[in-house]
Amino acid sequence: MTRSHFIINGSWQGNREGVGMIRLPGGENLEVSVPKELDGPGVGANPEELLISSANNCYMITLSSMLSNRKIEVEKLEVVSEGIVEKIDGKLHFKQIIHKANLSIRGTSGVTVEKLEEIVFRAEKACFIGNILRNSIDLSVIPIVELI
Repeated sequence: MTRSHFIINGSWQGNREGVGMIRLPGGENLEVSVPKELDGPGVGANPEELLISSANNCYMITLSSMLSNRKIEVEKLEVVSEGIVEKIDGKLHFKQIIHKANLSIRGTSGVTVEKLEEIVFRAEKACFIGNILRNSIDLSVIPIVELI
């Protein structure tokens, strides 16, 4: 068994209206706060965006790996991810993450649009972070595939 450890350092100044800093292992600093949509200062990133970013990044890595394993030449791979948060009875609920996957593939790859769409959907089911979230959030994919 192989075990990996990921360590993130964070600090916070002030109350709920304050601002925090997350220090990533590579030395980058990421300013964070409560989002404006939830009556916060809206400075830097927020937990909701970071969660969506994790799902987006994992999905892109999984999709690109699946395409690469099949020797499919990718001209463009872009994913726009939208998260939906609802406030019900005063409590926040992360309802859904939707990935809009936009792929441009060289026609010389010998793959059909239908097969590419199947891979796009399979990648969402294979994504590690998506699988962690799946029990509490609805995850879906909208493929936009183009053979060039």
